[in-house]
Amino acid sequence: MKRKAFETALPYTLPICVGFLFLGMSYGFLMRSMGFSVWYPMLMSFFIYAGSMEFVTANLLMSAYNPLYAFFLTLLVNARHIFYGISMLDKYKNTGWKKFYLIYGMCDESFTINCTVTPPENVDKG
Repeated sequence: MKRKAFETALPYTLPICVGFLFLGMSYGFLMRSMGFSVWYPMLMSFFIYAGSMEFVTANLLMSAYNPLYAFFLTLLVNARHIFYGISMLDKYKNTGWKKFYLIYGMCDESFTINCTVTPPENVDKG
């Protein structure tokens, strides 16, 4: 069952993984060009969920940093994820405990796949 799910998902997710690889590399190059050590982008990628906020945070760290403004900017940039989650409640109705992670871990690209692709009958939707 898991192998079938993997084989079904791979053609849709592989291009996204390649795109994430190049975005991550460009983020690392940007941070290095700003004078940060290799540990900053690695830690920021681990703790900051939204990739676009990583790029914004790099600029925030170089300017007059105001944590309150950074918080509100992050909230506004990531507010779209609330609507992603709401729109997927019905689709993930019978996924059990996986439902929370499926909604939480959704990014722009996986949302597109979730909306356009219907898994085959013999594949676990979770």
